[in-house]
Amino acid sequence: MEADNSMPPRSKSDCEAKEIERSISSSSSRVDTTWENFPEQQRRAVLRKMDLRIPPILMALYLLSYLDRANIGNAKIEVARYHHIWLGSNDDTGKRQRRILAAHEADELKHGITHNFRGILSVRLIMGAFEAGFFPGAIAYMTKWYTNYELATRLSIFYVGSALSGAFSGLLAYAIAKMNGVGGLEGWRWIFILEGLVTVAVGVLIPFLLTDTPDNRPSWLTAEETDYLIERMKAQNAGQTAEEAGSHLSKSMLWTVITDWQLYPLAIVQWSNTVPTYGLKFTLPQIIKNMGYTSSHAQLLSVPPYIAGAISSIAFSLLSDKFRKRSYFLVIPQTLLVIAYSVLTPLSPRSKQNIGACYFAIVLANVGCYPINPGTSSWCANNTAPSGKRSISIAYLISLSSVGGIFASYIYIDSEAPGYPTGFGTSLAFAAAGIFAVIGLDITYARINKRRSRTMEQVDIREKYTEAELTALGDRSPLFRYTL
Repeated sequence: MEADNSMPPRSKSDCEAKEIERSISSSSSRVDTTWENFPEQQRRAVLRKMDLRIPPILMALYLLSYLDRANIGNAKIEVARYHHIWLGSNDDTGKRQRRILAAHEADELKHGITHNFRGILSVRLIMGAFEAGFFPGAIAYMTKWYTNYELATRLSIFYVGSALSGAFSGLLAYAIAKMNGVGGLEGWRWIFILEGLVTVAVGVLIPFLLTDTPDNRPSWLTAEETDYLIERMKAQNAGQTAEEAGSHLSKSMLWTVITDWQLYPLAIVQWSNTVPTYGLKFTLPQIIKNMGYTSSHAQLLSVPPYIAGAISSIAFSLLSDKFRKRSYFLVIPQTLLVIAYSVLTPLSPRSKQNIGACYFAIVLANVGCYPINPGTSSWCANNTAPSGKRSISIAYLISLSSVGGIFASYIYIDSEAPGYPTGFGTSLAFAAAGIFAVIGLDITYARINKRRSRTMEQVDIREKYTEAELTALGDRSPLFRYTL
């Protein structure tokens, strides 16, 4: 939690010290401050160790997860060559994460051996159920390693897996589809089978690569580095270690999350990502094919937009962490989305005559889409406390945002090709709604912060409330300040 929203200090160590100092002053427990004496060079070294391990591994897992979902869009333009079983309907921490991954891997392989729409629908439903916990679990996992203003950048690296999956799915589908007839199977079946086998192979390695929290003292960190990480997380979590903070969950906390007003406008912000992103993910190869390209060329041309989205996701998140502002770096990409769909909606019916403008708008849409999810997730993580509530809030927000994936599955109607007025128009509307939601949240957070600053002095607050009460209040504490 934070006490103000001022610009960060020049020195990274001073920045971190200021952040954790605010957390200590606005929390309710005294914690060991030996972390302050940890040398700056070693701080950078331990952060580098984490950055080289945690985000890339989670990014690889998310890439495979999203690849397994998005490959149905690539298979769609291949399967049309052979059969007409496609009906245009798609479904959308720690030890538990590993079990989720294992179940998901096995289900992905089944896509390649189904023989009708009922089979496709069944395995898509099962896959959705198995992988539902992965994304919120991964975000909660990173909150146990990274402090508030380290989070958005690392989440963006993790979320890059989504953009890269779009790029890889196009390239892989282009290559794998050439296997048509191998083993007596069509090329589109091999897309599911081979990508599922890769997921299985990676899943076997995960228990040996990831450690739940710093409290488990991983072998890739020294004892001194581990102590430093534990102490700085205790400072942020009101004296609790990452392990302890995650263990205090209850039914009453679930009710607190469900009735938390801020999660519902945050869900609208997430919908400005999920509706356009899932819609493009499922149909981008088909949209490009409608411009007059062959299936193979459409697969290849679907790659650059996702590369642009990956770059923008990291760039906006870096700026968000640097300036300690979330709202600004959500509104800007949302505005790019509005511009992109404002171009696509009128021009797409004549996409063959406006290839350059339509393709540029598709790239711009991806640039706008991909910064929103890490920005919104980190905003939610920053503005919910204590840690147990934060974990549940992230999961609940992702559940709400998944509703956007359901919308996206149905808005790009084949009979409306190549204009897709329903798909592009709906995406435009959700992007615009997201802008209003961000502005509304920003204004509301600022007013609450000002009211809390005027109401009581910190000394008076500590006289009125016990240490335990302030900890339990979390983001409702009069000492808590929302990130704008």
